[in-house]
Amino acid sequence: MSNDIAFQSVKTLRSMLQRGEVTPVELVDTFAERIERHNPQSKAFITTTIDTAREKASRLTRDDLTGSSFAGIPYASKDLFDVQGVRTSAGSRVFHDRIAKKDAFAIAKLRAAQALSLGKTNLHEFAYGATGENEVYGTAVNAYDPTRLAGGSSSGSAAAVAFGLVPAALGTDTGGSVRAPAALNGLVGFKPTIGRVPTSGVVPYCWTLDHVGLMTRTIADCADLLSIVSGYDPSDPASVNRPVENYPEALDQDVSGLRVGIPTNFYYERADDEILEAIERVKEYLVANGAKLVPVTFPDMEHSRTVSLTVQMPEALSAHSAYLQERGDLYSADFRAGLALGQCILAEHYVKAKRFIEIYRQQTNRLFDQVDLILTPATPEIAQKVGTVKVTRNGVNEAIGNAITRFTTFFNMTGHPALTMPCAMHTQGLPIALQLVGPYFDEMTVLRAAHAIERSDQFSIPLPKVDA
Repeated sequence: MSNDIAFQSVKTLRSMLQRGEVTPVELVDTFAERIERHNPQSKAFITTTIDTAREKASRLTRDDLTGSSFAGIPYASKDLFDVQGVRTSAGSRVFHDRIAKKDAFAIAKLRAAQALSLGKTNLHEFAYGATGENEVYGTAVNAYDPTRLAGGSSSGSAAAVAFGLVPAALGTDTGGSVRAPAALNGLVGFKPTIGRVPTSGVVPYCWTLDHVGLMTRTIADCADLLSIVSGYDPSDPASVNRPVENYPEALDQDVSGLRVGIPTNFYYERADDEILEAIERVKEYLVANGAKLVPVTFPDMEHSRTVSLTVQMPEALSAHSAYLQERGDLYSADFRAGLALGQCILAEHYVKAKRFIEIYRQQTNRLFDQVDLILTPATPEIAQKVGTVKVTRNGVNEAIGNAITRFTTFFNMTGHPALTMPCAMHTQGLPIALQLVGPYFDEMTVLRAAHAIERSDQFSIPLPKVDA
């Protein structure tokens, strides 16, 4: 049963449940067996909650399974999300004894939808990093080649879905921490508009830039999951009180008439040739199916990463100030160095960076007067070897974390909805992915275009051979 279930979509598993071909308990047991078998290599999970999931699964009735699209479906969440009664480690020794008193907003919504949490996934400590390397819990690896990085910081969530340990997972995205690892592992990764999914009950890294993100196998599963976890929470200052749309309805449309923006600067520079060639094929497909390509020019991006870090580090320092006094010796040297950097950033620099972000938001928002969507590569590089420190492209050396997230970070500052999805395989046997970005709260158009691309066999990729 394992191979028949492990790599199925949520939609397929739901149909199997409703037809009585499998029970919720059998689903839990199947994925539990896979976690036991593959977690030593994948390093996807920090904590599992199998017994609790099995007990809840045993109580689900036939009527329960005809309700939510995720009823009876196992899932996992990055170990920044509070799950009542379960430790939230944040991938660090610092939180070794932090037991959540209540569910995070997204977890509560999934619990109400009768979804089954199988546990908490690995991450770069406190989400500080794009490689997913973790000295405490190990480094999550890529399902297509375990000698390569899964990407981060939501590394465990990507590995959990890619290795077939769960069909869907939650992560967080502050600079691409859901979209980049999803891209490197051949998955769908979606960062909705800032404020669309409340971050309440999620350990913060940077309040200004943090988003809840989703990882699934298919666009349809992503639309269903987004419908469940979206909403309004007045306890989250960034949460926006507006109706939740019926996201699966977007999947009934094609790309005819869509104006697709193609950046003339930054997003097609210093990237692997095979990645750029794959995106060219996507462009051709969009035009052939009635979309129009429109050149767009982004704001000057020269200092955009500096702007992001100038906001990130003081906010991270603020979030951790109490723990630093009490448990400073338990932080990794890497994260302590980042917090020390936060101490060196003046209030003047922070305020200027915040103003830059507002300018970025306004200028990028104006681009959507001309277009309905923007298309870019998801990453400029394929997954790199574990232990890689720098990559060189066109004679330019770049830290590996910066390279992984070079095309994603900007949209955390602007807050626009952004989705990555596979579109080709590299000759090195690793996934290539595209990124689609839409106007504020227009997740429907992003999903519409993504599903239209997914429907074409020319952009499908093989599953990883993790059971070979």
